[in-house]
Amino acid sequence: MNARITEVSKKLYLIALFPPIEGFDDFISVWLYNGSPSFIVDVGPAVTVSQLLTALEDLGVHGLDYVFLTHVHIDHAGGVSDFSAVFPETPVICHPAGIPYLIDPSILWEGSVKTLGNIAYAYEPIKPVLSDRLVNAEDFSPHSVVPILTPGHSPHHVSYQFQEYLFAGEAGGVFTPETGYLRPATPPRFFLETSVQSVDRLIERDSRFICYSHFGMSPNCREMLKKSRNQLFRWERIIGEEIGKYDQDDFLTNCMNRLLQEDPLLSGFSELNPEKRERERYFLKNSIRGFSSAIAHP
Repeated sequence: MNARITEVSKKLYLIALFPPIEGFDDFISVWLYNGSPSFIVDVGPAVTVSQLLTALEDLGVHGLDYVFLTHVHIDHAGGVSDFSAVFPETPVICHPAGIPYLIDPSILWEGSVKTLGNIAYAYEPIKPVLSDRLVNAEDFSPHSVVPILTPGHSPHHVSYQFQEYLFAGEAGGVFTPETGYLRPATPPRFFLETSVQSVDRLIERDSRFICYSHFGMSPNCREMLKKSRNQLFRWERIIGEEIGKYDQDDFLTNCMNRLLQEDPLLSGFSELNPEKRERERYFLKNSIRGFSSAIAHP
């Protein structure tokens, strides 16, 4: 399957990638700015690198100034080694805490398998990246693209501001444009205060457009970030009210059902097709695990 290319504004493209997992269409993406400077945000998993390379070739992109990684989870950075083999002169910018995991991804891969199971195997293993291709985001000097360290979804998360665009990775949650569905991306172990501080940092940037890794764009950046911020506290309250049942087998399901009923930002769940609803049930429970482990074991 080929990637789907959408020009969302002048020189800015959303490249949708399609891993071989049911329900994961319109979920994995790469952002391309084909101007000056030229760059992509994230590369996707190893299994879809060929789709990305074909998309760039179709767009006439034969060189890039930068690759910006929002974080090193394998659905965002899993293909970076193979990609860098084709673009060896392009520096890869990422959080300093993520660099060791890219040079030696063995621990990252083990953690991915433990967390994602068969999904990780479908994404395919991440390969080592040559250290001289990696750049600490804190040391990145050009001012046209500004790295903003935003730990929360992961300790090694970075968002990027360019002109009126904010490439937020998963710092502002996971979005489905056609339904308005928005959920937190809070895998174990989640730290609420850290995540809120990161969202506040992004709100202060006052960007116009927010570009999600999962998925698409919204023209109301500040409004969407404030919704995400409020949602984090709503989840903390609802899951906190259920935490007395933490050791029960149906704890995650009960929390999920309450959230689907009481969180208005999840109302678009019912409009998703069955395959996407199944995907989201999995990730909803994973995000609930992040909150509940933090509440139960502070």
